[in-house]
Amino acid sequence: MPITLVNPSGLPEIDAYRQVSIATGSKLVFVAGQVSWDADGVTVGEGDLAAQVEQCYHNVATALAEVGATFDDVAKLTLYVVDWTPDKMPQLMEGITRAAAKLGAAPVPPASLLGVAALDVPEHLVELEATAVID
Repeated sequence: MPITLVNPSGLPEIDAYRQVSIATGSKLVFVAGQVSWDADGVTVGEGDLAAQVEQCYHNVATALAEVGATFDDVAKLTLYVVDWTPDKMPQLMEGITRAAAKLGAAPVPPASLLGVAALDVPEHLVELEATAVID
C-alpha cells in the first residue's frame, strides 16, 4: 500500500480524516469530481445530502477499482458542498459513514471541504474528487 496516513502531534485529531498522507507509489491517479449519479446518469438522493455523499463515495470507489486502486490508495479528497453551513456536518458524516460501511473501508485520507454556490446541475448537492497513488 503506497499511502501512509498520519495525525501529527500538535494538530487536532479529526475522526473523519487524517491530517497528512505520505505517498510512496509510482503512479498518480486523479479521479474527476464525482456527483450523485448512478450508472445511468440519474441523480441518487435528490434533496438528501447524506444520500448524495454516499453515492459520491461509491462512484469514486468505482473509478478507483477500474484502475486497480481502492480508498487505501487515496492520498487526498476534496468535497464541494452547495451552500455549506456547519449545521450540515451531521448529514455529511452520515453519508460518509454509510459509504464506509458498504465499502468495507473508512475513507480517511486528508480532506478539504469547500462550500460552493452551485455545481453542474441544481439537484447536485455535493461533488467529491480524489487523488490516489498506486505502484
